[in-house]
Amino acid sequence: MNTSAWATVLAKPVQPGRDHIRGAARSVVTLVEYGDYECPYCRAAHGIVAALEKQLGGQMSFVYRHFPLVTLHPHAQSAAEAAESAGRQQKFWPMHDSLFTAEKLLTHDFLIAAAHALGLDERSFDAELMGHLHLARIRDDFMGGVRSGVNGTPAFYINGVRHQGAWDFESLLTALNQASMRGMKLMT
Repeated sequence: MNTSAWATVLAKPVQPGRDHIRGAARSVVTLVEYGDYECPYCRAAHGIVAALEKQLGGQMSFVYRHFPLVTLHPHAQSAAEAAESAGRQQKFWPMHDSLFTAEKLLTHDFLIAAAHALGLDERSFDAELMGHLHLARIRDDFMGGVRSGVNGTPAFYINGVRHQGAWDFESLLTALNQASMRGMKLMT
């Protein structure tokens, strides 16, 4: 891997079965985001990532990791816990999308309403939230981000290397296409 001295790499490589992965598991390019459900920049990035997924289709996989900035966003950790709880019921991605498109504060009442809208077992969902069942997983993501050089959200990694540039659609698309071309050369 050819990286410059300032490039930061993922301390924890993507792990199928552990990470939440959307898209082709064996894609040429993988985009990892460390994000916070209450962060307005992550909310903006959510739409950009969705457009990238649509544009690139099976050429890209997307991984989301939690990096709740609780001192700035008081509901971010509970929202991350809600996403993980929904994931235990095979609904991580629908909850993920719901949290980023919410027009309301991510309060406990909102999270329960979102679980209801997704058809989740609300009793189990609420018990997991109240018992902080997924807190260790979220802390693990967070600490992996810290070890990877994350200091704010959103933070993107393309094929394990920190994307240092702008994260608008065109900038990320260019970076993903470049990584895809490098990946294809390595495969031949």
